[in-house]
Amino acid sequence: MADPTAFYEPEDDELLSSLAVPAYGVSAHAFHDEFQHLQELEQHAYPPSVAQQEEEHLAALEAIPQDVKRFLILFHQAILENDLPSISNMYESGWTKLTTAHYANSEWPEAELISPLVQNDQVFLTLYRELYFRHVYARLQPTIDDRFQSYENICELFNYLLNSDGPVSLELPIQWIWDMLDEFVYQFQSFAQWRANPKQKTEEELELLAEAQQVWSCYSVLNVLYSLIQKSHIDDQLKAEKEGKSPEEVAELGGEYGSKPLYRHLGYFSLICLLRVHVLLGDPTLALQTVEHVELSNTAFITRITACHVMAYYHIGCAYMSLGRWPDAVKTFVQVLIFINRMKQYHTRSYQYGAITKQCERMYALLAICTTLSPGPSDESIMAIVKEHYGDQLSVLQRGGEEALATFKELYLGACPKYLTVNPPPYEDPSALEVYAQNPPVDPTQRHLDLFLSEAQAVSGVSTVRNLLKLYTSIDASKLAAFMSPDETDGEDRVLEQLMMLKAASRTYARGQGMGVLDGEKVVTNNLDFTIEGTMVHVEETTAHRRYAGFFVRNAEQAMRAFNTIRSSPLPSPSVRRPQSAVPLPNSAIPPKPSATTIANGVPASDGAWQQVTKRQVRIVG
Repeated sequence: MADPTAFYEPEDDELLSSLAVPAYGVSAHAFHDEFQHLQELEQHAYPPSVAQQEEEHLAALEAIPQDVKRFLILFHQAILENDLPSISNMYESGWTKLTTAHYANSEWPEAELISPLVQNDQVFLTLYRELYFRHVYARLQPTIDDRFQSYENICELFNYLLNSDGPVSLELPIQWIWDMLDEFVYQFQSFAQWRANPKQKTEEELELLAEAQQVWSCYSVLNVLYSLIQKSHIDDQLKAEKEGKSPEEVAELGGEYGSKPLYRHLGYFSLICLLRVHVLLGDPTLALQTVEHVELSNTAFITRITACHVMAYYHIGCAYMSLGRWPDAVKTFVQVLIFINRMKQYHTRSYQYGAITKQCERMYALLAICTTLSPGPSDESIMAIVKEHYGDQLSVLQRGGEEALATFKELYLGACPKYLTVNPPPYEDPSALEVYAQNPPVDPTQRHLDLFLSEAQAVSGVSTVRNLLKLYTSIDASKLAAFMSPDETDGEDRVLEQLMMLKAASRTYARGQGMGVLDGEKVVTNNLDFTIEGTMVHVEETTAHRRYAGFFVRNAEQAMRAFNTIRSSPLPSPSVRRPQSAVPLPNSAIPPKPSATTIANGVPASDGAWQQVTKRQVRIVG
């Protein structure tokens, strides 16, 4: 209850008059006025709105399910004690189960409502709001207030981590750290796409967007990611690890912040998120430079978080595609898809299994595009999956023509990143905004699509020429033109043009063994070469020997997994066979012993044969 002195402080004269003994003969009317005046003062001291708000707050707190309250109290206690196993279990399992049980289609309780349960711990409430808004984005439709408040909350969290006096004493599981930064970039991408269309905004939303130009701006997002990278000195640490320095030397390079697991992981995952942001903004070269020191192998740290692993390789492959380095894109997609297929049995238990599967489907579609534009040998198991999912589209792409361009467009739009524009609409200038709405700029995804289709059209149909050349050692250009386009009069010139495109498509800039992500050399990606003398085309096929080692390794791993499964399964309980008591046969059941003269099937029955027959009969009867 509120303190009355906080609202009413009487003057000295008023205080003395209130303490004085009232004179006799005071009228009843005056006494009534004084009583009414005291009631007004009491209402001023205890306004009903405050009491009503407290009652509503308590009622809302009581409405929270008991298992949710218990979870929040234990979650808060685990974070205070930096109990990583408990935090991981509650974050990955407990939160998901309670969301499904109570908040599948609604919001979690607001942070202000649950603050009494966690002793008003602002750090925990900031972390809770991060999960709260992530749930809103995933399950509900966020409003403009949700978008603004989520930005303010994540900025408050990063300010706490970066601007405190020294490293904070907070430990979080690496899965939560990755999800936090990944959600940060996702909300930025979602806000940028929502902000880019001013026609569907209300007047209130237009006013808010005009006043808050820096909310979810590219500069603020890049500033956060670069600050986390610089604070942790993660580039220096990764470079030292590649050079083979000891863990002590690496920790010394990390400094006061980078030596802490929290800041090291924040810096590491910021590199992956920065790669994603630069790809979305249309700068593939800078995106690849960001992960120059990140180890990209099946034993690297990046593989510990499957979602991070898939996200990084997907955007690296997309960056290579934007640069026209199709072989590097193929290698990148194939490498991560092989790893995911081998570890699929473990991914099915992950709460992010659906998102990982969708991302892999996008990479299969992009792999179909890349292998068409730059044909060459690739992993057979992965290509079998590509043909299974996109067999009809592959046939259309290899034929070329207008139908192939439409298929290229369909696959690319379904699998490429949703690119962003750097400059938002001019919401602060109504006249400029009206002009912007009437003549909007080209959508960034459409701009990337046009660039891709122009390159795809240049090499469209080279797969058909390649498949025909594989049938001959030498062939005349006119004969080849008759096979490809019998109805065209200038088919020979058209064939020579496609031969040159095939020659150009098979020679590209690709990354070699042990090189950086941006380094490369001129390589021949095709196992078929040809020369032209006059009108004759001489074909030379350099067939690479099939590598059987991979086949045996895959089957050995599969056999080992089956063996481990059998060995780890419980043994069947031994069945206890009770000894059967010998039941004597009655005399009537034993046939009489025939004489030596008895003939069975024309053969005299001996005593030994009769004993065997009798024993079999005894076993059957017993």
